[in-house]
Amino acid sequence: MSDNLPIIAPSILSSDFGNLQREIEMINGSEADWIHVDVMDGEFVPNISFGIPVCKAIARYAEKPLDVHLMIIRPERYVESFSKAGASLITVHAEACTHLHRVVQLIKGANCKVGVALNPHTPVEALTDIIDQLDMVLIMSVNPGFGGQQFIRNSFDKIKRLRAIIQQRGSSTLIEVDGGVNDQNATELVQAGADVLVAGNHIFQSKSPKETISLLKNATARTV
Repeated sequence: MSDNLPIIAPSILSSDFGNLQREIEMINGSEADWIHVDVMDGEFVPNISFGIPVCKAIARYAEKPLDVHLMIIRPERYVESFSKAGASLITVHAEACTHLHRVVQLIKGANCKVGVALNPHTPVEALTDIIDQLDMVLIMSVNPGFGGQQFIRNSFDKIKRLRAIIQQRGSSTLIEVDGGVNDQNATELVQAGADVLVAGNHIFQSKSPKETISLLKNATARTV
């Protein structure tokens, strides 16, 4: 991780869907960098969120890039559709792709940046041979499917091991962390090597979401 402040990506899944435009406009006016869009199919993960029409609606109002996280089986079926719906970056799960390299190339061909997510049980070493082709790796620091879960402490070690692999390969791949991220662990996450912090409930259930985003954004700046 460089000395730059982390990229902050609020997870829109935790927002008030009855006031989606207002929530997106709040993010537009905040220090957030991306909007994280969690897509769940009820099969790869035990929950269903939303699909392409809602992604299009988010893109209509968003002034920040859409970081689309596909928690679905056979994600290659929908890469082109999510690209057309406004995704800037598409992340798929290594565990959901029989031919991961092929899916990575498909996302690149759809003119999106490409990320690969790893569930808590999947070692980062699984991506060693493909890391050079990825714009980002997403470390799941909770089991995917539901918000509000407790952060898995072993994630710090995974981030450090992944950072070492990236440096050994001379890659510029970003490390994103999703699950249980808050202003109590943000600094430690960045110090471990994280570049991108995803937060949902912590932001949208706070009294001042903009202020909470700012605290996450500037967490490392407070520890000089």
